[in-house]
Amino acid sequence: MGLSPVSAPVVTPAQFGGLANAVPINDATITVGGVLAIVVLIGLSAFFSSSEIAMFSLASHRVEQLVEDGRIGAEVVKELKSDPHRLLVTILVGNNIVNIAMSSIATGLFAIYMSQGQAVVAATFGITALVLLFGESAPKSYAVENTESWALRIAKPLKLSEYVLFPLIVVFDYLTRVVNKVTGGRSAIETSYVTRDEIQNMIQTGEREGVIEEEEREMLDRIFRFNQTIAKEVMTPRLDVNAVPKDASIDEAIETCVQADHERVPVYEGNLDNIIGVVNIRDLVRARYYGEGDNDLASVVQPTLHVPESKNADELLEEMQDTRMQMVVVIDEFGTTEGILTLEDMVEEIVGEILEGDEEEPFEFVDDDTVLVRGEVNIDEVNEVLEIDLPEGQEFETLAGFVFNRAGRLVEEGEEIDYEGVKIRIEEVDNTRIMRARVTVTEEYFATDDEEAEVGAEAEN
Repeated sequence: MGLSPVSAPVVTPAQFGGLANAVPINDATITVGGVLAIVVLIGLSAFFSSSEIAMFSLASHRVEQLVEDGRIGAEVVKELKSDPHRLLVTILVGNNIVNIAMSSIATGLFAIYMSQGQAVVAATFGITALVLLFGESAPKSYAVENTESWALRIAKPLKLSEYVLFPLIVVFDYLTRVVNKVTGGRSAIETSYVTRDEIQNMIQTGEREGVIEEEEREMLDRIFRFNQTIAKEVMTPRLDVNAVPKDASIDEAIETCVQADHERVPVYEGNLDNIIGVVNIRDLVRARYYGEGDNDLASVVQPTLHVPESKNADELLEEMQDTRMQMVVVIDEFGTTEGILTLEDMVEEIVGEILEGDEEEPFEFVDDDTVLVRGEVNIDEVNEVLEIDLPEGQEFETLAGFVFNRAGRLVEEGEEIDYEGVKIRIEEVDNTRIMRARVTVTEEYFATDDEEAEVGAEAEN
């Protein structure tokens, strides 16, 4: 059985001309089409601009949490952020293409009604205004306020854009890395968008806004300072160390612990420059009353660490945790014992003073501008509590050290040191040690502070 041939419809030139006349191409049609194209391109510009803010403002730990929660688009977000350099190139290529296309189309449209020079000027300023308002400012503001939800929403379209623009992205990705190698820049985005200083500023802002309590802010500040603290700044100085000699009896060691109100004390042979270990009250009581050990002090001595005074506090804390040491000996460059350092001293650097029994407060406020301060308190603590700026030097860390450094000699009770409007009066001295001082912040200090601020403002202007 044969098939009958089917004749295809033939469009004559006259008919084609009729179709063309149905949609006349004139200046008005070109203008409408150009305006519609610009509107679409503005939308794409807003898409790419907001994508950059949303993607790079979303913290990695939040992305992981979104993936665990099974949120739609979270896996795509994670994939995009796994190569931040490629992601940035994708956004920049897409954004620049649409912005340049807008400028070109606008120039062509204005050229219909203006001279060539006028068209270039009008297109430049007109498109710049549109892009700044609708393609940059508004979408980025929205992305900042809705970072998480917007990142999830635009993840798949952004991935699609990467596929569409893939040839250009590969080329510019390679060229960018080459240029970075030549100029010495980094070929990948490795640094965080949030710096340490920005986090501290956020903490201060949180306190001002009432989100963070003052005590929480102080603790967070101490945590940030902890990795810049050295053992010498945290230790109990040699003069305040209670220790027992190696040949002491267990009863004598127990008595030393009780009188000093300490759970453990160091044991030395000869003098404090030769500390051989540590004993704690629990082992001493067991040896004395329950017959554990040989009833000899040497049998209950536990080893300890000797660390340099310049050792970083956070590294030392980790080492003490790993070795399960509760107390270490701090020595200077000549091997002389400078003091001892306990886990409690470390904890106090973060949570503040932990006072025991009749231990005195480090600060005792007399009024808003006057406070009694113990001599062994660190200068940075005095500055923080009184909101002043006493200098910190390599020769001293404490308030007593500052006074001796300023006076250049031993001081007596009743003497007064004045430093740029901060008056320090010596209240109590024990032999050569400054036990307590009265610190007063005068009006002169605030006046000097204001003058320096004005000078700084004038210099900036």
